[in-house]
Amino acid sequence: MSHAFTRRIFATTVVAAVILPLAAAAQTPSSAAAPQTVRIGATAGPHAQILEVVKGVAAKRGLDLKIVEFSDYITPNVALDAGDLEANSYQHGPFLEQQKTDRRFRLESVGSTVNFPIGLYSKKYKSWDAVPDGARVAIPNDPTNGGRSLLLLQDKGVIKLRDGVGWSPTVLDVVQNPKKLRFVEIEAAQTPRALDDVDAAAVNTNYAIPAGLNPGRDAILREDPKGPYVNLIVVRAADRDKPWVVTLVESYRSPEVKAFIEQKFDGAVLASW
Repeated sequence: MSHAFTRRIFATTVVAAVILPLAAAAQTPSSAAAPQTVRIGATAGPHAQILEVVKGVAAKRGLDLKIVEFSDYITPNVALDAGDLEANSYQHGPFLEQQKTDRRFRLESVGSTVNFPIGLYSKKYKSWDAVPDGARVAIPNDPTNGGRSLLLLQDKGVIKLRDGVGWSPTVLDVVQNPKKLRFVEIEAAQTPRALDDVDAAAVNTNYAIPAGLNPGRDAILREDPKGPYVNLIVVRAADRDKPWVVTLVESYRSPEVKAFIEQKFDGAVLASW
């Protein structure tokens, strides 16, 4: 066998030895693109619990969610705006807009998530239709929750508010009140206790549940899941069109996550999709 022929055989063997492993590697999962990591902030409790389910769905779509829990409402936006997070999921639209106005955050909503509905409850009446004219109705005395209660009553056709009142109407903005309801303004935390003394009371979910009230079972009027107080997935304005944002929103608004919300929270938390 000539030396030239031997060299050709050796060269062919070396090339094949290099190409075949590379081709095999290209067909193995180890060569796939690494999952993209997204740090997402949420308040402890239901928001964080839901994100644990979202994390499993997102992982199948190439997104690695790192959930960062917070104990207050301000820090998650501060961290997002500063670049310490890629997204957060805990706030509704009116709160986000107020934060952007007050703090000049460059943040934007990219999708709606869930609502913790405020509900109207009564110990005396089983339905709103049974509530008589002139009934005393307790509502929270702070602008956000009091206004939210009045918007709920307007949405259900009970009252009419002055045009252009925005998200924080007061009882002075009520221009039509066919049932002549008498509004009693008290601290939001006291509204469950007021049920012994009034005909009905608007109670936030975070105060209703400890008092043994569930908006899904007990409220005689309840906020719809797609109102202005639905919670949001929020990102920096500069990131809103990035591909991972679509994956995150679709993972959250998936059938698996909706089923978890319905089973876990029994109507105290409502999916918006």
